[in-house]
Amino acid sequence: MTGQREIRARLPHRFPMLLVDRLVDVVPGERLVALKAVTCNEPWYEKLGPETPDRDFAYPPALLVESWCQAAGVLATWDAPNPDVLRGQVMLFGGMTGVAFHRPVLPGEVLEHRVRLDRRVDDTVLFEGECHSAGEPVMTVERIVMAFRPASALRPEGA
Repeated sequence: MTGQREIRARLPHRFPMLLVDRLVDVVPGERLVALKAVTCNEPWYEKLGPETPDRDFAYPPALLVESWCQAAGVLATWDAPNPDVLRGQVMLFGGMTGVAFHRPVLPGEVLEHRVRLDRRVDDTVLFEGECHSAGEPVMTVERIVMAFRPASALRPEGA
């Protein structure tokens, strides 16, 4: 298993938006399996009181996608890590198609992101995969597109 040191060497994200906890399998250029533990200690749960119904504890779908995409980002940058968004290549989310949510995810669950690199074309990478919890699919991803651009090209003129 690979932990936070390797993940943080590849992603610019930090608390509270670093949503990948551990890597359990990495085959560079092919696939990755990453874990994300959902807990009540995350900021998005802080305002939920004791009378909050269980359904309101569902992990936000946007964060489920973000977490999966971060796992894809780790795979995309495995051989050329650069967590500094001010220099080098910056990882940009391009778009997604065919993302399906199968059931809500609740605190206490451990998500297993399964990411497969479909293809790489120049500075663009296409991924597919799914997310499981306790062996059950909670999200499937038909395609997510990620592009890399030079940090210098993304800065405002004169900066």
